Amino acid sequence: MATVTLKGSPINTSGNLPKVGTKAPDFLLTATDLSVKSLTNYKGSKVVLNIFPSVDTGTCAQSVREFNREAGELENTKVLCISHDLPFAHARFCGAEGLDNVISLSDYKDGSFGRAYGLNFVDGPLEGLHSRSVVVLDENGTVIYTEQVGETVDEPNYKAALDALYNA
Repeated sequence: MATVTLKGSPINTSGNLPKVGTKAPDFLLTATDLSVKSLTNYKGSKVVLNIFPSVDTGTCAQSVREFNREAGELENTKVLCISHDLPFAHARFCGAEGLDNVISLSDYKDGSFGRAYGLNFVDGPLEGLHSRSVVVLDENGTVIYTEQVGETVDEPNYKAALDALYNA
């Protein structure tokens, strides 16, 4: 279990992020076209998992915008933006913002992604949603970088995540 804060108040997650050097857990997530995607769909590409509570909050929306901006310049890299939001909310947001360099995925069906990655909130006002985190994988699905943002309203360290990609 990890503890982060929401506006200074502690909240706990269901576990800990996968460790650097381990294989990332596989997942089943729903895309905006309602197809089901797994980690194997991205095998052979570097993958950035941009994980957040809800695309309908300012910080979460900004992380999608920022990774979309950066993703257009990344070679052989997929940026997956993951939350419990319905696929329709992801499609609406990215469509309205003109964001097409990221892939939006939803864990709305059963939260198994959040459990596998240890980042479901288990208490507090965001219980059941995902803790703001970034996990970077190499082409073989090995974890090369993780960050669980300590204060939920803060943005992730984009530079550190991108540096991990360039140094992989």
